[in-house]
Amino acid sequence: MSQRATTGLHLLYVVLVSCAAPLFLGGLLSDIAYARTYEIQWLNFADWLIAGAMVFTGVALAWSLVEVVLDRGRSRAGLIGLGILVATFLVGLLNSLTHARDAWGTMPAGLILSLVTTALAIAAIWFAVAQARTGAVQ
Repeated sequence: MSQRATTGLHLLYVVLVSCAAPLFLGGLLSDIAYARTYEIQWLNFADWLIAGAMVFTGVALAWSLVEVVLDRGRSRAGLIGLGILVATFLVGLLNSLTHARDAWGTMPAGLILSLVTTALAIAAIWFAVAQARTGAVQ
C-alpha cells in the first residue's frame, strides 16, 4: 500500500476512536449527575452512552488489529496504540456490565470505571493523533 492510502486508513481509525471518547465522557457526566441527584434516568443515559461508545471502540479495535496484522507487528507505536485500545475496550466492557446492575449496585464502581474508561479513551485519541502527526504510520 502507498503511504498516502495507509495514512488515510489511519485517519479513519482516528475518527472511530474520536467518536467513542465523547460518548464515554457523556457516560461519566451522567454518572456524576446520578451521584449528585439519585435520579435513575441518569443511569439510563449513562448505560446507552457507554453502549454506543463500546460500538465505536469495538470497530476501532478491529481496525487497529487489522493495521497491526498488515504491518506484521513491525511498528512499536502500532502495538502500543493497540494495547491502549484493548485496555479501553476491556475496562469499558466491565463498565458496561457494572451499569447493567440495579441503580444502587452501580455506584461507586460505575463512576470510577467511567472515569478510567474516559481517561483511556482520551489517551487512545492522543496517541492516535500523535502517531498520525509524527508520520509513524507507514
